[in-house]
Amino acid sequence: MKELAMEANRCYMCKKPRCQAHCPINTSIPEVIELFKEGQIAKAGEILFQNNPLSLVCAIVCPHEDQCRGNCIRGIKDEPVSFCDIEKHVSKYYLENIKLEKEKELEERIAIIGGGPAGITIAFILAQKGYKVTIFDSHDKIGGVLRYGIPEFRLPNSIIDHYEERLIELGVKIRPNTLVGPVLTLDKLFFDGYKAIFIGTGVWNPKTLDIKGESLGHVHYAIDYLKSPSVYNLGNKVCVIGAGDVAMDAARTAKRNGAKEVYILYRKGMENIPATKAELEGAISDEIKFELFKSPVELTEEGVKYIETENVVDEDGKISTIVIEGKEGIFECDSIIIAVSQSPKNNIVSNTTGLETNKWGLLLTDEYGHTTRDGVFASGDVVTGAKTVVRAASHAKIVAEEIEKYIQKNK
Repeated sequence: MKELAMEANRCYMCKKPRCQAHCPINTSIPEVIELFKEGQIAKAGEILFQNNPLSLVCAIVCPHEDQCRGNCIRGIKDEPVSFCDIEKHVSKYYLENIKLEKEKELEERIAIIGGGPAGITIAFILAQKGYKVTIFDSHDKIGGVLRYGIPEFRLPNSIIDHYEERLIELGVKIRPNTLVGPVLTLDKLFFDGYKAIFIGTGVWNPKTLDIKGESLGHVHYAIDYLKSPSVYNLGNKVCVIGAGDVAMDAARTAKRNGAKEVYILYRKGMENIPATKAELEGAISDEIKFELFKSPVELTEEGVKYIETENVVDEDGKISTIVIEGKEGIFECDSIIIAVSQSPKNNIVSNTTGLETNKWGLLLTDEYGHTTRDGVFASGDVVTGAKTVVRAASHAKIVAEEIEKYIQKNK
């Protein structure tokens, strides 16, 4: 607490806070810091929660160097204020100690398919307003990517459990291990009296490399591996293909689960790595090693067959990465984890009329979350592709408001 108080006192309390302006969900940072300094923890927590039900999660997993922390005025000549640490403390206190209550009791029933960041956010907003909310989740516990995609060492599952407890207190019903689409269809939900349906099913199909060898027994996809890493026997030397946040999470998880050597194999250089600064630094501190300028061409029993690449600059100064013909090799390893993005599953779309997708299988919506089928809304990664938690929560707030408008209009 003493360290947090010192951190709060470092804030300049800017009249036009750049930290807040660069927060995707417009968190009232100076107001929260002021309340924290006054000892009004519960009030500060309430402001954070009402603005962003996932404030505790965002305090932990947001790319703060691109948002609040990275745009702090104090950071120009000094260390920026670490608001995320204050937000984490306040939000944790609020989530663990408050009892949420409904504004009133309403009759309308709303279905939320997918208990990930977007689904949880909308469930909190609409349940507090008094609607009867049911979350359908294909996993045994809600949380989506928060529970099954972000490793425990980064985001403890106990936090997601607290969210579930608060939702249940609000009267939200949760149906785990329930795959909506093939048997329990959208038509059935409407027939049973749901006035609106929200789809927030995320992106759980791994994208492939489209090279030979992806079905071999020692090859795995990161999105599958991260769901339950303890069941995998990866051996001593692991190669992760890809260099985004998911690749870093998979690599660090493999190291924590017994692999002696873990390598990131990437077709570009360190300066091109797409992972956030925090994730990259975490991987380096965990002694993850990097094999750069190598593009995989085949996966074999021995490891990854690759061709070397290099950066070239064209006449306009644009840098591109090209392969170096004839310079091939094999990176030997015991197991291979592929982490090159994800796409949505089509369980709902393939069993529903009127729902349109783009060429990547993402649901088509307008800016307010309306899909191409009346009464069906969508948001989060199933619409945008894999993005940050805070952006999912931010847009989910807009969609929640639109769902309420739709229900009121169609009474």
